[in-house]
Amino acid sequence: MTLNRRHLLAGAAGLAAAGGMATPHVVRAQGTAASRSATLRFIPSTPLPSLDPIVATSYVIRNHGYLIYDTLFATDANFQIRPQMVQAWETAPDQLSWTFHLRDGLVFHDGQKVGAADCIASIQRWSKRDAFGQTFATFVESYAAVDARTFRINLKKPFPLLPDALGKLSSNVPFIMPERIAAADASKPISEAIGSGPWMFQQREWVPGQNAIYTRFDKYVPREEAPSWAAGGKVAKIDRIEWLALTEPAAAVGALVQGEVDWYEQPPVDLLPVLKRDRNITIQNVPLGLFLLMRFNHLQPPFNNPAIRRAVMMAVRQEDYMQAVVGSPDYYKQAKTFFTPGSPMSSGAGGAEAMKGDLEAAKAMLKAAGYNNEKVVLLAPADQPIAYNQSLVSQALLQKLGMNVELISTDWASFIGKRANRGGPDQGGWSVFHTLWSCADTLNPALHPLVRANGATAWFGWPEDPTLEGLRDQWLATADTGRQKTIAAEMERRAFETVPYVPGGLVEQPMAFRSNLKGMVLSPVQFFWNLEKG
Repeated sequence: MTLNRRHLLAGAAGLAAAGGMATPHVVRAQGTAASRSATLRFIPSTPLPSLDPIVATSYVIRNHGYLIYDTLFATDANFQIRPQMVQAWETAPDQLSWTFHLRDGLVFHDGQKVGAADCIASIQRWSKRDAFGQTFATFVESYAAVDARTFRINLKKPFPLLPDALGKLSSNVPFIMPERIAAADASKPISEAIGSGPWMFQQREWVPGQNAIYTRFDKYVPREEAPSWAAGGKVAKIDRIEWLALTEPAAAVGALVQGEVDWYEQPPVDLLPVLKRDRNITIQNVPLGLFLLMRFNHLQPPFNNPAIRRAVMMAVRQEDYMQAVVGSPDYYKQAKTFFTPGSPMSSGAGGAEAMKGDLEAAKAMLKAAGYNNEKVVLLAPADQPIAYNQSLVSQALLQKLGMNVELISTDWASFIGKRANRGGPDQGGWSVFHTLWSCADTLNPALHPLVRANGATAWFGWPEDPTLEGLRDQWLATADTGRQKTIAAEMERRAFETVPYVPGGLVEQPMAFRSNLKGMVLSPVQFFWNLEKG
């Protein structure tokens, strides 16, 4: 890890030798040609590996989705759910029927009007993959297209969180696709990216893992409200957006300093001093922050044994991971909790006892658990520094514990494919990997996909624990906030016993952009509407 950081600092030194946000306003149209900028060049956290925001939870694919798709409802900056594609809706007195009317002017990029059948097919596909969607699906009795722009959802029992599900902010987002695409198998990625959002994806110019190009969709009609996170008027003021595959941090920072790119999503903290010296560059932290985490494969030895998972958790020192990722305590804090620190549902119950960072105690626990030198395959995407740097820390930690560790270094696109393999190491499978998760996705049990323990349909790692699932069902069944807090604390305590994953701490992720970019909607998700180059 030290060598890695020195390498980055050396790049920063070479760069040094070589050389605020506008308030959103009410919008009523896409804007005149004079008010638009030609091209915005953006460096995403990783190159775009694939196209399907429903099959994958990758944030880069989620951000891609927001460019080209729209949603029925959306989350605003106050965590309120507001209509987006929906113009109006009615709920039956018994709460068992919801009817939704689409607003005028909704057109897909292929010229077809957005209709009720598209919405139904899109919701059905999303609900097979997303944690919140899977819960929602258990309440659904049937769907019905009332007319071309109206559809109805009939429920088996009341589900007051229905708009919250359809308007969730982050992965997996229930984007609306054409019926012919949304009808595809939810377990297989789509190969065609057609939406009704502000920009069109130029698929002919795209190679997976390389640059991605988006052009403004002239027929998109934004809402009239001011933009607020994913809600409100999505006015496309940029004609062309280019996502560039600059994965070397020093090169990416150099391109930003020279004005060759406009926005760098995740500059390493090591290189921020270079950027801070340039008055033409603005640095902003992404709201809410990001959870670091270690995810286990619960299907295969050795981590199909919860006692072994607890032993590893006991050895983890969050500060080691946060230091490896961001370096400066100004950008991180401990978070021995499964729900977003500071949110109403976060108690950290059981965390202090389970995560003592005690290596010797962990060794004793590992021996008592019966670890028998099974191979531990640590899957590490080398082109995603946040995940890779965590992996290097874990490689050293697991070796200190006496585990038989093999680090498999890969690129992000290959990592996305490999983590879906449920087999053992001898079948190309994996044992553990690292990632990060937006705290916007971990606010409560309904949203948080990584505390789902529903086995084969859970997120990669596939934990199964009926007790944890039962607690989640209890949380969803009550509207009493006090009772919800009590259940959430029980869920955290249970999660520290069964270890669906190990929390690695909370980090602030700064982003950097040229100061002539105005109107940015600062959010946990990187949005491009309302943005223009001055």
